[in-house]
Amino acid sequence: MRNLQLNRRSLLRGTGMTLALPWLEAMGPQLGWADDTKKSEAAPNRMALLYVPNGKNMVDWTPDETGSDYQLKPIMKPLEALKEKFTVITGLAADGARAHGDGGGDHARALAAFLTGAHPKKTDGTDIRNGISVDQVAASRIGDRTRLPSLEIGCEHGAMAGNCDSGYSCVYSATMAWRSATQPLPKEVNPKLVFERLFATSPNVDRKKRDAERKSILDFVREDSKDLAGKLGASDVRKLDEYFSAVRDVELRIDRAAKLPPIDPPDYPVPAGIPGTYQEHIRLMYDLLVLAFQTDVTRVSTCVLANEGSNKPYPFINVAEGHHDLSHHGNKDEKKAKIRQINLFHTEQLAYFLKKLDAVQEGDGTLLDHSMIAYGSGNSDGNSHNHDNLPILVAGSGCGTIKPGRHIRFDQETPISNLWVSMLNRMDVDVAKLGDSTGELPGLLPDA
Repeated sequence: MRNLQLNRRSLLRGTGMTLALPWLEAMGPQLGWADDTKKSEAAPNRMALLYVPNGKNMVDWTPDETGSDYQLKPIMKPLEALKEKFTVITGLAADGARAHGDGGGDHARALAAFLTGAHPKKTDGTDIRNGISVDQVAASRIGDRTRLPSLEIGCEHGAMAGNCDSGYSCVYSATMAWRSATQPLPKEVNPKLVFERLFATSPNVDRKKRDAERKSILDFVREDSKDLAGKLGASDVRKLDEYFSAVRDVELRIDRAAKLPPIDPPDYPVPAGIPGTYQEHIRLMYDLLVLAFQTDVTRVSTCVLANEGSNKPYPFINVAEGHHDLSHHGNKDEKKAKIRQINLFHTEQLAYFLKKLDAVQEGDGTLLDHSMIAYGSGNSDGNSHNHDNLPILVAGSGCGTIKPGRHIRFDQETPISNLWVSMLNRMDVDVAKLGDSTGELPGLLPDA
């Protein structure tokens, strides 16, 4: 490597454009959070919180054994190659999602309470009230270290007003991130708009003209990138080429999404720019999240794969019925088999995302090693609308602060908020309580 020292905040610049860079060896070491790691050499720890609706077919999710010698159940089989990279956690509950005298509305409460540990106010008006979500606690403390304090994305747009679930405002069923008790943060479902947020463009750039000329953001920073490449060592040049290829691949797929009609039409109008298939939509959003973490544009993100209570059909995997309708399976084997197919589909997309993160080398580990990716639902069995023993998986080792490769079973009714407190404390955000939490989760440390 040549004697070039780059700042971690270095950007490539062009006319009205800036492009964040991934970690390069010229930026110095990126190490796990060992006791002797200097703060300047520590890799940033990332947090992503991924939500799937309507619970799981729990018998096909929950491992029988605990510890490291456990077997993955059928809907987790796509994750087999990554088994040493994630932790399955059972026994956690979302008490805020329970009725507490408010009657129906389990779906609205499930998503609203998932990251807040609070019981949302039952209203279909504008007087909504919830708690602050874990991602926004992190964003408020460390968001000034990155260009975007947090990133809220999803794959199903939702109404932000009206009654969507038994007297609960639609905002509860469609929103996971809450900046304050009365300020939900809507998710962005359009990949192009997410791309524009990640890779800042000046108002002086004529986007319509750029799109018409099919110009890549790479075209605008080409001279700066050539100049940089000439000063880098071979390993960094290769890493930069891989990064540029990933950016261009995402650009081309976004361009195709804007031009092709949906292949899997849902039962609601599709916003312009949404990819033609649900799988491509999910994967494009996941790829954007990889780029966001790789370039340190943000360290905190939420992603709602589908709104809680979503009745999206899955004809591309031969499930024509709606997801929510099937989740009320009444213990019928035929319906449970179809729920299993939907669950399996979502796990396949998770495996795609985790493999992408694990393929990005960053210092002494990978992007996945330097992240905490929590995946789950605020319902367990959708048929009974129960909010205990939730299906939860945490991938990554949080810069060496979590020992993955295990199934950990906690006592029933352990608040899921205890997991969020544990993750916050691994984000350099020291908190004692969030929502209904009672402390940190024991047993996550490498020496546990």
